[in-house]
Amino acid sequence: MSDGAERGFTLLEMVCVLAIIALLAAVLLPFMPHETSRSRLQAYALQAAALLMSDRNAAIRNQTSVSTAVDAQGRVIHSGASRSAIRVPDDVRFDALLPQTCRQQAALSVISFFANGTSCGGTITLTRFDTGYEIRVNWLTGRIEIVPHDTSSN
Repeated sequence: MSDGAERGFTLLEMVCVLAIIALLAAVLLPFMPHETSRSRLQAYALQAAALLMSDRNAAIRNQTSVSTAVDAQGRVIHSGASRSAIRVPDDVRFDALLPQTCRQQAALSVISFFANGTSCGGTITLTRFDTGYEIRVNWLTGRIEIVPHDTSSN
């Protein structure tokens, strides 16, 4: 026999619970850490290489020198030919090995490209845990390549 009381949840109760969960998610989601994934790290390396290639191509096309600014402390790479910039997140290790001088002048944290396609070279390394990429600029040819970075020695 039934005393008239049904067991279970009403639609109103379910909607209230879902609303509370959605509210908590909306409040707490911005405080959750956003970590850089392997694919996103690779995307940063590709963006950096594309920016460098664009600056090299601009130097050849315009028959002038173009310098890409590499600010490892500020975690930014600024194009010398356009307003483009790449900002690297704080959870990615950003290292730059750049020449101190270029054509008998102070290089001052830049990778320079010249009208004939050559460069003074440099290497930008982006790593996160066991994954890393080096963006290398060959000093003789100006060629830009991305190679996996060996993180086992770090």
